[in-house]
Amino acid sequence: MARTLFEKLWDAHEVVPETDETPGALYIDLHLVHEVTSPQAFTMLKEGGMKVRRPDRTFATMDHSTPTLPPNEKGEVPYFTPQAKKQVEFLRANCAEHGIPLLDIGARENGVIHVVAPEAGRTRPGMTIVCGDSHTSTHGAFGALAFGIGTTEVGHVLATQCLLQRKPKTMRVSVDGKLPDGVGAKDIILSIIAEIGVDGGTGSVIEYAGDAIAALSMEERMTVCNMSIEAGARAGLIAPDQVTFNWLRPRIEASDDEWAQMVEGWEALCTDDGATFDREVRLDAASLRPMVTYGTAPDAGVAVDGNVPEPKNASQQSALDYMKFAAGGPVKGAKVNNVFVGSCTNGRLPDLRAAAAVLRGRKVADGVRMLVVPGSWEVRAAAEAEGLDKVFVEAGAEWRLPGCSMCIAMNGDFTAPGELTVSTSNRNFEGRQGKDARTVLASPATAAASAVEGVIADPRPYLEH
Repeated sequence: MARTLFEKLWDAHEVVPETDETPGALYIDLHLVHEVTSPQAFTMLKEGGMKVRRPDRTFATMDHSTPTLPPNEKGEVPYFTPQAKKQVEFLRANCAEHGIPLLDIGARENGVIHVVAPEAGRTRPGMTIVCGDSHTSTHGAFGALAFGIGTTEVGHVLATQCLLQRKPKTMRVSVDGKLPDGVGAKDIILSIIAEIGVDGGTGSVIEYAGDAIAALSMEERMTVCNMSIEAGARAGLIAPDQVTFNWLRPRIEASDDEWAQMVEGWEALCTDDGATFDREVRLDAASLRPMVTYGTAPDAGVAVDGNVPEPKNASQQSALDYMKFAAGGPVKGAKVNNVFVGSCTNGRLPDLRAAAAVLRGRKVADGVRMLVVPGSWEVRAAAEAEGLDKVFVEAGAEWRLPGCSMCIAMNGDFTAPGELTVSTSNRNFEGRQGKDARTVLASPATAAASAVEGVIADPRPYLEH
C-alpha cells in the first residue's frame, strides 16, 4: 500500500497501536530539553523514585532564560530575574544527576535548542523528536517526525522514552514554481499560514512539497517547518534529499560505508506515488511577495506592499485596534521602534547574511533599536569569520550573544509598552515580546530594510544588483 512520509515514520515508531478508547504509544528517538519546561518533569521523576530511561537519547541546552548580554567584570551572568537563574541551575543539577548531555551557558556549542541539535548532528531523518517547546516542528525539515509536548509529557518521555499519542491526519502543502527575487522561506510560510489560517492544519501533520520547497537550503527548510505550529499543525515535514545529506555529512561521524548505509535508508523516506492525503493545498511560488503581519495572530499576514484587509469579526477589529493599523490602509510606512533578527525561526547563518546584505554600507534609522542575536555559538563564530558582526555594528545594531532573546521576552530583551517591533521570530501574540508590545513578523531582509528606513519597508529595492 502506498504511504505518505508521515505514515512511514509513524508506523516505524508505533509501539502500541491506538484504539477507540486509548491513544497509541510512540517510541521517541530524541528528547530535547531546555530549562523552562523541564523543572516540573524532573520533579515528577524524583517524587516517583524514577530515573531517566535513556540519557543517551536526551539532549539539553540553556536558551529561553539566558541573557544575551555578556557576564559582568566578576563573571556573573546578568539574569533578568531570580527565577531565570533558578531554572538554569535546576536543569544543570538534573542533567548532572541523570547523566544527560548538556550544552551549558558559556559552552561554545550552546544556543537555541532547535538550532544546536541539528548543528550537533543529533537531528536526523527518520527520527521521532519531541521537546517541551512548540517549535520542535523545526526538525521536520530533515524528514523527522518532530513536535512539541507538554510538561507532564516531558516527564513521561524522560521516564519511559515513549509517548501516548493519537495519530494525526495528513496534509500536503505544495509550493509550485520558482520564487521571485527578494522572496524567501519566511515569506513562504507566512503566505501559507495566511492562506489556510491559524487552524488550517489543526489535527494534521503538514508535508511541504513542490519545486520552491525543494530549492530551499536546509536552514530555509527549518524556517518553514518551524512555523507549522502557527497554522495549528501537529508537525511539519520535508522529505530528505541530497540537500539534507550534504548538510548533515560534516556533522555526523561515520565511515564512508556507514554513511552510505544511512543515506540508503533515508532515501526511502518519501511519500510514495499514489499515496493520499486528507487535505491538499497548492500555492504558486511566482505569486508570492515579501510578507508582514498586521494583527495579533500569525495568519494576519499580507504582502508588505499590500493593504490591511477588512476585519471579519470583532476579534479581528480588536487586533487591528491593538496594532494601530487601519483596515484598507497600508502596513508599509508604519513607524518602527525596534527590530529583532534572531530566534529558532531566523537565527541561522543565512538569515544573518540576508540581514547584512541590506545593512551593508547603511545605517539603522535614528530612534530605532536593532538587536541581532545568533541562534548558536557556531552561528556567531561563522558570522564573525565572514565579518557580518562588523556590518551590524557599523550600521548601529547590537550584536548579541546566542539565546532566544526578544522572541519570548523572558530574558531581559523585550519591547516597551506600545512600541512596535519588526521581528523575525514566530509569534505576534499580545504580550509575546513584552507587556503591550506590538509585533510585526517578517523575514530578515524585511526586518533589516525596516531598520534602515525606520518604518515597515519593502526589502526588494535593497537587494537589486
